[in-house]
Amino acid sequence: MRNTTTPSDAELLRLMVAGDDRAFTTLYQRHQGALYRFALLMSGSAAVAEDVTQEAFLTLIREAQSYDPARGTLSAYLYGVARHRVLRYLERERAHVPLLEEAEDGEAVPLITLLAQDDPFVDCMRQETSKLVRQAVLALPPRYREVIVLCDLQDLSYAEAAAALGCAVGTISSRLCRGHALLLERLRALDKLNVAPPEAKSLRCLV
Repeated sequence: MRNTTTPSDAELLRLMVAGDDRAFTTLYQRHQGALYRFALLMSGSAAVAEDVTQEAFLTLIREAQSYDPARGTLSAYLYGVARHRVLRYLERERAHVPLLEEAEDGEAVPLITLLAQDDPFVDCMRQETSKLVRQAVLALPPRYREVIVLCDLQDLSYAEAAAALGCAVGTISSRLCRGHALLLERLRALDKLNVAPPEAKSLRCLV
């Protein structure tokens, strides 16, 4: 009788290291979508998201031995690799056309400022609201943006997010709390444009 058990990431990785191309393909198909979405929400650029996703898997191919299952899941490892690539991109962009400038107290530029520059409301309020939610997430400082993307939008547990970001679970919790507060501030800016901000629980659907 044929074995239909789905192989674990650990088994696929072992096979990949041994030279099994199909194992790598399966890992890619299993994790590519989530990594791309993470990089897209962090950077706001489809081109960057594609590059980051490819680089994450190239790193896995080149440095598979550096993955330590005792430190977290393979998914968390890939998120960590992608995160470093995205942060490098954000640092480069900050020197040219910053996505975000933080004030001295750590606050980000208000969402209303970003909207005035880039996204005037014209038609289709539903589509614009969705766009504004994505921009509200993008307007957060990276340290808050990444925990919201991972925990709220990618459904990672605090432990998985902590493994991906290389920090304590308590740090994830405190950053998530602060990130939610900042995000709500930006969503309240929608009221100034006569658009009701979406409920927090509908965030994932809109983004």
